[in-house]
Amino acid sequence: MSVTDKAADGPGPVLAVVHEAGRAAPGSALVLGLRGLRHDADAEMFAARIAERHRRFRVTLEGHGPGRHTLRLLPDTGTPGPALPSPASPGPAGLSPELLADLLGPYPGAGEPLALSGERRELLAEAVARADGPDRYLEQVHWDWSGPLDRGRFDAAWQSVCGRESILRAAFDWTAVPRLLLHPYAEVEIVHRTRADTTWRELLDADRAQGFALNRPPLLRLTLLEGDPGAPTRVLLTCHRALLDERGVHLLLRAFYRAYLAAGALPGGERRPDLRDHARWLARQSAEGARELWTRAAPPRGAATAPGRPGPDTRQSGEGRLSRRLEDPYGPRLRSWAAARGVGESSALHVVWALLLYRAAAAGGPLAVSFGVRVCGGDIALPGAGGIPGLLGSALPMTVRVDPAAPLAGLLRQVHDARLDMGAYPWVSADRIREWSGRGPGERLTDTVVVFDGPADPGADAVRELQAQGVGVDAPRSVGAGGGVPVTVVARHESGGALVLDAVYDRACMADADAAAVLGQCVGLLRALTDLPDADPTVGAVLGLLAEVEAPSMAARPPAVRRTALRTLRGGSSSAEVICLVLVPGVVGGCYEQFARDHRGPQTVVVVDLHDPPGAVLPGAVPAALAELAACGRRLVLGGCGPGAGAAYELARVLADGTGSPVSVVMTGLGGPRSSAEALARGLAGVAVRRG
Repeated sequence: MSVTDKAADGPGPVLAVVHEAGRAAPGSALVLGLRGLRHDADAEMFAARIAERHRRFRVTLEGHGPGRHTLRLLPDTGTPGPALPSPASPGPAGLSPELLADLLGPYPGAGEPLALSGERRELLAEAVARADGPDRYLEQVHWDWSGPLDRGRFDAAWQSVCGRESILRAAFDWTAVPRLLLHPYAEVEIVHRTRADTTWRELLDADRAQGFALNRPPLLRLTLLEGDPGAPTRVLLTCHRALLDERGVHLLLRAFYRAYLAAGALPGGERRPDLRDHARWLARQSAEGARELWTRAAPPRGAATAPGRPGPDTRQSGEGRLSRRLEDPYGPRLRSWAAARGVGESSALHVVWALLLYRAAAAGGPLAVSFGVRVCGGDIALPGAGGIPGLLGSALPMTVRVDPAAPLAGLLRQVHDARLDMGAYPWVSADRIREWSGRGPGERLTDTVVVFDGPADPGADAVRELQAQGVGVDAPRSVGAGGGVPVTVVARHESGGALVLDAVYDRACMADADAAAVLGQCVGLLRALTDLPDADPTVGAVLGLLAEVEAPSMAARPPAVRRTALRTLRGGSSSAEVICLVLVPGVVGGCYEQFARDHRGPQTVVVVDLHDPPGAVLPGAVPAALAELAACGRRLVLGGCGPGAGAAYELARVLADGTGSPVSVVMTGLGGPRSSAEALARGLAGVAVRRG
């Protein structure tokens, strides 16, 4: 899936905002041209929303005909509250990211904004920055439905759940600040297919390739694959990992079963608490305890994080998937082995994974190893939080010291205690941990994530009631979603109690054979723990079980692509303006190319790529060629779509400071390629009218 497909058009045209960045008298108004609000009533609602959310400004609106308005934001120095932030250059208060997000966000009433934090923020940033290929953060969960299936009641029940659960009416906005928009209504997509026109594998692959438009709710859909008469129907539920995890899916499935049993309608209104309540609770939490923990518990530099030894290029690409079972009698025996030592079987898995990372590092003595562990966050001190079907936790780094000479029991206590410490702060994100531990932005803390999901629980009472109506449903099973790292291992129990390990891995980092080897060695060590003749072995003795087995290899990470490039999309007259479109991660793919194809004016159209540094615009990041254009007198007009809008604004300010002359900038919201290109054209037409 391309970035092109990760944003879709809303109910109205994408708004364009036009501004002159440059020097102005301190305290003067921000003057913004609005292009695309069809009616004066829309413009008035828009201005009222800005005035309500940004009370430090006095907001006035002027109309100039259909679709053309001017918004003036005058700093209100008499308004109590914190002082306005000082702009980078003398003049009026600048456009803060929050203000820009509201200016370029969806139409009034399209969604209630909610700030993103934690892993949800990180997953969104990674999802929209991925240039091509299937979205690795899709979660696919399926189950079989046998017996009668009332299609109308099935569809109505899911729509009822959508009305009750605000998370199903949520979508993302990444225009200026990552945030979630809770919409008043969304319609769940339900597709019916038959085995006559597709196979199960073809359906899974096509569904994953389809992805989601992340700015349009709901980020969940269902596909029913029907077979011959009397055969079970396979139900596939697809959602996005940045919004829902498997725990959340199980909660929604319980609500759906209740709705189906109630003729397709859940009683009552919205369920609370929901994401809004969680966000308010989170805003009240002190970070001091978390800071103290992660200042000392963050992975140290030099910790072993890779599951394989350095190896050659894999010559493979895409995402790989593997599954291995810990069959009877080893599953029950592993639970008994762990319980006898006062821990859960998840701790046994964490110990084994730590041993595999240590072995891959080929160390000769004690060494710290680090890997991610998912903490669900459903047990936080917010009443009812366990019922919120959202991604409340994070994948946090677990670091333990592996010493071959030490007893295995000590390593088991380390992973158990580390997991308890992490559980106190499930809302902490990796970017906060990087900040507290002195790491650079975006620096990876771990190479693997281990997830231990509890048994699937669709609600025993509801399942029994369905059985009374002749309907049978089995336990939901996850196909698995990646975790943004080279290898993610998910442990889960099957309905019969067997432990299953699923691995999702980046084939460019780890070849299929090596991924199979590391997962096989993991299962082998879990079996071996229950057969050890010594009740208290050393770590080295357990590692010795792999002495005759070759360690897997892992390709080196490719160097980060550093690019700040200028390229021409369309040539023009040497005496005409240069339209410079700013490209950063998350800009809708193809929108700038579409604009250049449609443009008929004499201007030259160029793209400046500011992927490095990501999202930042500093004087040193301005390409020399662009600075030369500004210095030689050619008038520059900056433009940006979505997250490119904020970068274009900051770049315009840098250029205006350097030349001493105002620089026009056109900023648009999120939409598809064509609607984004059309918004740019509307805004640039407004620049021409004012300057002509």
